Amino acid sequence: MSTTIFNELAKYKVVPVIQIDDIKHAEPLAKALVENGLPVAEVTFRTDAAAEAIKIMRESQPDLLVGAGTVLTRKQADDALAAGALFAVAPGLNPNTVKHCQEIGLPMVSGVNNPSQIEQALELGMNFVKFFPAEASGGIAMVKALLAPYRDIQMMPTGGISPKNVKDYLSIERVVCCGGTWMVPGSLMKEGDWDGLGKLIREAVALVD
Repeated sequence: MSTTIFNELAKYKVVPVIQIDDIKHAEPLAKALVENGLPVAEVTFRTDAAAEAIKIMRESQPDLLVGAGTVLTRKQADDALAAGALFAVAPGLNPNTVKHCQEIGLPMVSGVNNPSQIEQALELGMNFVKFFPAEASGGIAMVKALLAPYRDIQMMPTGGISPKNVKDYLSIERVVCCGGTWMVPGSLMKEGDWDGLGKLIREAVALVD
């Protein structure tokens, strides 16, 4: 993963993981993130709107650090890069997808939750990984256990992260940021409640500051 992108993610500490179902939400969402102090987003490729949403968010807010989430295939990686994504995230570790991202210059954060996957990541030249699904995979105790023998690994836990546990994860050495959805709920986007969403974003920023 590029040092610049890594430093940015580490600086913000929380990465909003966002599913955009309606393309009209992309621009106001990007504005809400930037104006409320959290100019970073992982837009998941779980909907057909993802690539276009990334493009709109990047164009409307050039300072927004937008990545593509749930990148499972080479084509999705190509689509993400073409849309302007600055990094890609996956729930698991697919060597073929990782190698393709490396070839096209798209920084990739693969998901791991056991020692064998971490060693596979290291073999591929990756030392920044996503721990997923965090809470279901053993949570904080598992993160500590995995980081102990792998001194070069840094993690972004995602999955079950909330205001109740995010600071506990971030207090672990080499956990540099966490992925979360609580500050970008789809319900508020559907309602067009951008003020309410902005409040949640500001609270998330203050919580991890």
